[in-house]
Amino acid sequence: MSSRAERLVERARRAARDAYHYAPDAVPSNPTRWLTTLHHRDIGVLYLAFAATMGLWGALDAMLLRAELVTPQADVWGAATYNALFTTHGLTMLFLFATPALFGFANVVVPPLVGADDMAFPRVNAVAFWLLPPAALLMRAGLIAELAGAVVAPDTAFHPPAVGWTLYPPLSVRMPNVEVDLLLLGIHLSGVSTVAAAINFVVTVVEERGDDVPWASLDIFSWTMLTTAGIALFAFPMLGSSLLMLLLDRNFGTTFFAVGGGGPILWQHLFWFFGHPEVYILVLPAMGVLSTLIPRFSGRKLFGFTFVVYSTLAIGVLSFGVWAHHMFATGIDPRLQASFMAVSLAIAVPSAVKTFNWIATMWNGRIRLTAPMLFCVGAVFFFVLGGVSGVLLAAVPVDRLYHDTYVVVGHFHLLLVGVTVYAAFAASYYWFPLLTGRWYDRGLAKLHFWTTSVGVFVAFDAMFVVGAMGGPRRYATYLPRFAPLHQLVTVFAFVLGVAQLLWLWNVLRSAVAGDPVTSADPWDLAEHGQYSREWAWFAERRRARADAAADATDDDAAAEPPRATHPTTSTPENADRSADDSDDTDEDTGDGDSRR
Repeated sequence: MSSRAERLVERARRAARDAYHYAPDAVPSNPTRWLTTLHHRDIGVLYLAFAATMGLWGALDAMLLRAELVTPQADVWGAATYNALFTTHGLTMLFLFATPALFGFANVVVPPLVGADDMAFPRVNAVAFWLLPPAALLMRAGLIAELAGAVVAPDTAFHPPAVGWTLYPPLSVRMPNVEVDLLLLGIHLSGVSTVAAAINFVVTVVEERGDDVPWASLDIFSWTMLTTAGIALFAFPMLGSSLLMLLLDRNFGTTFFAVGGGGPILWQHLFWFFGHPEVYILVLPAMGVLSTLIPRFSGRKLFGFTFVVYSTLAIGVLSFGVWAHHMFATGIDPRLQASFMAVSLAIAVPSAVKTFNWIATMWNGRIRLTAPMLFCVGAVFFFVLGGVSGVLLAAVPVDRLYHDTYVVVGHFHLLLVGVTVYAAFAASYYWFPLLTGRWYDRGLAKLHFWTTSVGVFVAFDAMFVVGAMGGPRRYATYLPRFAPLHQLVTVFAFVLGVAQLLWLWNVLRSAVAGDPVTSADPWDLAEHGQYSREWAWFAERRRARADAAADATDDDAAAEPPRATHPTTSTPENADRSADDSDDTDEDTGDGDSRR
C-alpha cells in the first residue's frame, strides 16, 4: 500500500474514532482532557478562550488609560502607571489577543475546509498554544507585581515596564528594573508560539489537503491563513533576534542599539521590519473571514475570487517593503523615504481590490442582515474609513505633520478594532453553532453590534479631530483646550468597553443554556447555494452522535422485556438526518461559493 493510501486509511480510522467524542454538542468538562487534548477543535477552543480573556484584560488597560485622560493633568493614576498601561495594552492586544483569536478560529475550521482530519502536527499545535499562558504571565508580570505590591507591601518598590509597546531604545535599554527583561522574554515566547503555529498551518494546507481539494478549489479563508503563516515565518524570527540583542544590551553591556554602536535607529528598522507585516498577520485572517461570510449572507459567489486570492498574495509580499513609513520623522535619507512612500501607496491597491469585490458581492445580492453579516458590513465601512487615512499617512509630507498626533492613533484603531475585532466577532457568531451546538441570543448580538459601532465611530473619529488640532499622542497630560474632546473619547471608549460585556454574557450563557441547533445547516446555506465543508463536518458529527445514541438505546432495549410497539412518526431530527444523507452526495468540494 502506498504511503498516500496509508495516510488516507489512517485518517478514516482517526475520524471514526473521534466521531463521537468530538461531536459539536459533546463539549468535555474534564480538566485533564483540556490539559492533554491534541484535537484541533479543542485547541481552537482553548485559543479562543485565552484570547477572550486577554482581550478583556487589554480592554481594561484601555479603560484605565482613558480614565487618566479625563483631566489634562496626570492626577488619576500618575504618569508612570499611565506609561505602564500604555505598554501592556498595546502588547497584550497584538500578541495575546488578536493573533490567538484568529488562529483559534483557523484551528477549528481549516482542517475540515481542506479535507484533513486534524492539523499536520497535533502535538506541535498543542505546544504552540501552551506557550501562550507563560508568555502572558511574563509580559504582564510587572504590572501585576505593582498592583499586588500596592496592596500587600505598600513600601516595596515595584516598577512595571513603562517603556512603550514599541520598546524604543535608549529607554528600553537603560530602565533598570527586571520586569522589562521578563516582558522581553514573554514577547519572545509568544513569537515562538506563533512560528510553531504558522509552520503547522503551512504544512496542513500544503500537504494535508484531501484529494478532492486541489489548489484551484481551496477556499479563501485557507488562502489567507496560508499567506498569514508565510508572513509570520519571515517576520517573527526578526523580532526574536532583535529581542535577544536588546536583552544582551540590557544585561551584558553590548552595543547593538547604543549610540556608539548600531544606534537606536537600528532597533526601529528591525522592529518595524517585523511590525508592519504583523499588521497584516492581524488583518489578512480578518479579510479571509469577510471574504468567506459576505457571500454566505449575500446569496452569491464571491465576486472575483481569483483576484481576491492574488491580492492576498500581493499583500503578503509587499508587506515587507513598507516598514520605513513608520520612520519618516526620524531623518532617514529622503530617497529612501520616497521609495517607501511609493510601496506604501502601492500596497493600498490589493486592499482596494478586496473592498470593491466585497461590495460587488453584496450588490443585488439576497442580503440577510444576521449578526455575522452586520459585523462584516461594519468592518468594510471602517476599513474604508481607516484605510483612506492610511493612504494619507503614507505620504511623507502628511506623515511628518501628523506622525506624533492622535491622527495615527485613530487610524490604526479604526483598522485593528474596526476590521480585525469586527471580523473576530462575526466569526464568533457565525461558527458559534458549530462550536457549541447551540444558538446565541440574536437580539442581544445585534444590540452588541450597534453599541460597539457607536463606540468605535465616535471614539476613534474624535481622535482624528484631536490630532488635526495638534494633540500629541503617548502623553499622560495635555493642554486644557483638548479636554472636551478627550472627555468625549473617554465616554465613548467606555461605551465600547461596556458593549463587550454584552458579547461575553451572550456567549457564556448561550454556550450553556442557548437553544439547541436542530439542523445540520443552521444558516440555511444550502438554500442559498453556499453550503461549505466545515458545515458538512458539523453534519457528520451530528450524525455520528445520533447513531451512537441510537446504538446505546438499542442495547438497552435488547436487555429489557419486549414491549408493545407503536407506529413511528417523523421528527425534525429524522428529517434533518435524511437531508444530511442526501447532502453528502453533492457536497461542495471547493471554496464554499459554488452552487450545490
